[in-house]
Amino acid sequence: MRFDQVKRDRQQGYSLVEMSLVLVVIGLILGAASVGKDLQRNAEYKKIKQKFVDQWVQAYNQYYDRVGIVVGDNATLPTQAVARVAVTDAGDAADLDSGAFSSVTQTNVPALCTTGNGLVTGATADLREFFDDAGIELPPGRAANTEDDYLYLDSNGNPQQASVCFRWLVPGSLVGSGNTMIISGLTPDLAKFLDNAIDGRADGLTGRFRRSTKAATAADIASTAPSQWPEGNDFNDAGAGARTVDDQVQTVVAVYKMVQ
Repeated sequence: MRFDQVKRDRQQGYSLVEMSLVLVVIGLILGAASVGKDLQRNAEYKKIKQKFVDQWVQAYNQYYDRVGIVVGDNATLPTQAVARVAVTDAGDAADLDSGAFSSVTQTNVPALCTTGNGLVTGATADLREFFDDAGIELPPGRAANTEDDYLYLDSNGNPQQASVCFRWLVPGSLVGSGNTMIISGLTPDLAKFLDNAIDGRADGLTGRFRRSTKAATAADIASTAPSQWPEGNDFNDAGAGARTVDDQVQTVVAVYKMVQ
């Protein structure tokens, strides 16, 4: 056998070093793809905050600056409570008009949502009408006439919809008090991102942005203590707002206390 033939035979196959290098390269590629997905998701979360949540807060504050009352309040006898125009206290409206809220129960306080939103019960007025009457442009949201909804994709690539309503929570309620924006349809990762951006920490328990495990009625929201955000997007929560449909990530409800 010639020398060059022996040399070729010895060069067949890959050495351990070569195989290790290949595995390292594959790992780097997979790692880069994972990082790329995280960056893309964070960019989408940032867009949701800036183009949806922040713009709804801006519209709410702009309404107060332009009209002099919070949205849905009674212009003649303002109380600075959202949807005050529809609040009654066992038929004794005079007590409320004088500012005595101590006997008001949360079930007497309706929510301001877009008609047909379905986020919480008790919505008696179309949220959009107040802003239209004041000449205030609403966030683009999902589309025209659905500005209070925002469509996005969860980490499984399935569609999710975040929705907003405004409601006055009776002082002393466990998730905070006063005028609040209720946001449903948030994946745990998105909720933690928003909490960290708004409060500087993503605990769900403190600050202006908190988690509620209830969403059906304002009474449920106000009477349920805030809780921490789930650890991941695969949590099992029996509370209202959680859902597993076609591998959609289960969602949570947040309450965001307004300044005005």
